[in-house]
Amino acid sequence: MARAFTILGALGRAYRRDWTAFQSLGGNNFFLITALMLGKAGTFVYLIMGLVLLFPLSTDPLKKIPPSRLVLWPLGRGEKWALRLLSPWLNPLTWGITALALWGVGRTLTVGLWGTIAGLFAGVFLASALPLPRGKGMWHAMPQFPGPLNQLIRKNLREILSTLDFYCALILSVAVGAYRLFGPGLPQEAFMAMTVLVMGAMSTYAQCLFGLDGDGGISRYNLLPVSGTQLLLAKDAAFLIVAVPLTLPLGVLPGVGAALVALAIGHAQSVEKRREQTRWRFTNGGSLGNSAVQMAGIAMSAFAIAQTSLWFLPASLALWVASVWWYGREVRRVLE
Repeated sequence: MARAFTILGALGRAYRRDWTAFQSLGGNNFFLITALMLGKAGTFVYLIMGLVLLFPLSTDPLKKIPPSRLVLWPLGRGEKWALRLLSPWLNPLTWGITALALWGVGRTLTVGLWGTIAGLFAGVFLASALPLPRGKGMWHAMPQFPGPLNQLIRKNLREILSTLDFYCALILSVAVGAYRLFGPGLPQEAFMAMTVLVMGAMSTYAQCLFGLDGDGGISRYNLLPVSGTQLLLAKDAAFLIVAVPLTLPLGVLPGVGAALVALAIGHAQSVEKRREQTRWRFTNGGSLGNSAVQMAGIAMSAFAIAQTSLWFLPASLALWVASVWWYGREVRRVLE
């Protein structure tokens, strides 16, 4: 059994390194704006973030071992059973759900809540153990775009869809859209506030557009016959393709203006201070001051377009064009 416990120890160390999802919250605009501005009123937003975090954190620890390598290891039947039975306890969520179940004995509401969380955890855990379908999946089923930046835009779309920021924004947008259809009426200001919140969920990614490319991606960029401005345009196009539809249940034109401002302000951090990001985690932005400026710009542009004049939309577009022109010249120099 010593070999099984050695493998469990290695899995435990690898699993602890993966629990960076909570660490990434500290530099995420969505978490900061909820904690600082909404306070207790942000309980629903906290629930959304917890639900999104649940999925990447409740996977089977044994999936970290490549199946081909696991087959080659000289493990007996008993050792394999030990790995199967003990590996789920490497996940802190297993301990948390067990503690919640013990604490909830005799408490009807808590037991029901425990059952819901445990069901989600078990479903994701079992789903992660299923073999992936062969052939082209969701990551390859991206639409084609005209022009020479087609493949770059498609690649950037796949990167955005592998961040938790997008899924937080998606759940929030769908929830507000459902409420708008079936709930009582709300003043327009409420939908503008939700537009700002949805764009806030996406805004941190605008500060780290090159964060998911890795060293290999940066090396390939240096070999491509495209300019720095084109690289930045491909990043921005993918962001707008994802962000703008999220505002359809809210306010489209204010959402477009907010997205353009988020990109214009985020270019400085993306180009000059590239930070590595991890897939299936919340993106981690730059300084608190830069995040505050970005969120203020998003809020002011959205409310100005909605309540003052549509001329603020061309102003947001002009700010974005100037930012692309300025920082597009710097991309090649920084990435070399």
